Amino acid sequence: MSNQKSPITSSLSESDRASVASVLQATLVDLVDLSLVAKQAHWNVVGKNFRSVHLQLDELVTTARTYTDEVAERAAALGISPDGKAKTVAAGSGVPDFPGGWLKEDEVVTAVVTALGELVGRLRSRIDETDKSDLVTQDLLIEITKNLEQAHWMWQAQQA
Repeated sequence: MSNQKSPITSSLSESDRASVASVLQATLVDLVDLSLVAKQAHWNVVGKNFRSVHLQLDELVTTARTYTDEVAERAAALGISPDGKAKTVAAGSGVPDFPGGWLKEDEVVTAVVTALGELVGRLRSRIDETDKSDLVTQDLLIEITKNLEQAHWMWQAQQA
């Protein structure tokens, strides 16, 4: 997020805004990367359950992209300039490295379960971080976490 003076004012104190900026930026890059990784897997999944995994990956991409926009717009509403450039995402994402090339559906499921588990953990920490600084941002993080936990469950169910 940019350091230049914002043309957008915020009701948050400067220290709270700085704390929330860090949380929102980290969440933004994680979600951008999740959408890219899920789309990469969508293009490269193969196997007998190809179609269902292929479609489920598109659902995950839609979820990630929807929340990417909501996080970026929350930041902008607080006078925080969101940074979703590829270079920034590559440097800051907490999404685990995703294998390249053709992947059997069970490999994709395992990789997605791992990625979602990591992101949910990171989001839960951020929920705690925003407890005193900004309950509105915390509410958004709770909503994102709820939906990613549901996706995590659905992906895990395929491993049972």
